[in-house]
Amino acid sequence: MTPDNRRLLAGVVAALAVYGLLWAGWAQDWGWLTRADDAALDAAHRVGESHSGWVTAWDVFCTVLGPGAFRLAVLVLIVLALLRRRIRLAVFLVVTVELSGLVTEIAKHLAGRARPDTAFVDAWGLSFPSGHALGVLVAVAALLSVAVPAVAPSRRAWLIALGVVIVVTVGVGRVILNVHHPSDVLAGWALGYAYFLVCLRLVPPATLTRRDETPAELDIAR
Repeated sequence: MTPDNRRLLAGVVAALAVYGLLWAGWAQDWGWLTRADDAALDAAHRVGESHSGWVTAWDVFCTVLGPGAFRLAVLVLIVLALLRRRIRLAVFLVVTVELSGLVTEIAKHLAGRARPDTAFVDAWGLSFPSGHALGVLVAVAALLSVAVPAVAPSRRAWLIALGVVIVVTVGVGRVILNVHHPSDVLAGWALGYAYFLVCLRLVPPATLTRRDETPAELDIAR
């Protein structure tokens, strides 16, 4: 096993361990986790009760930058990639971004955790893990993995920072809206990261420029 594969495997194991601990924590009603979840939800609910515009703004933000919006945008990229015969890129985006929704629903069904009773907005489905946290992290990570090599080195850090901000703020927004416990969001990030790393190993993407590929690899990609 190469060093890169060992690091990737370690990342998957660590992320799944975090996910498992969070699942066990709420399922077994660990006191510290319950108190942390309740404290965050209560604080967010007090603010939201007296500031309806605040709730609306976060609802719009989480919708515009939610996993559904990312999947629609990425679907356009997949079609364009197929038209340009960028098969590796299209397959990577399908498996990571589009199929992450299936991963979310399976995980929610297995856990079966109800959403908080204090939710400010309607949210479909179960609570654990957060579909927004999982879906947005996978989508952003997938897009960064193909876009970062294509931009100038001086801009890469800014692009990555923007991605991190989007992932974090959407996750925080779900707690502010009281549609998820903080542990749901953390679990979504953990499972999403593990899933992305597995996809990165099984169906590695081609970059947008393909400047690092050899002629033989280009023929395979086509």
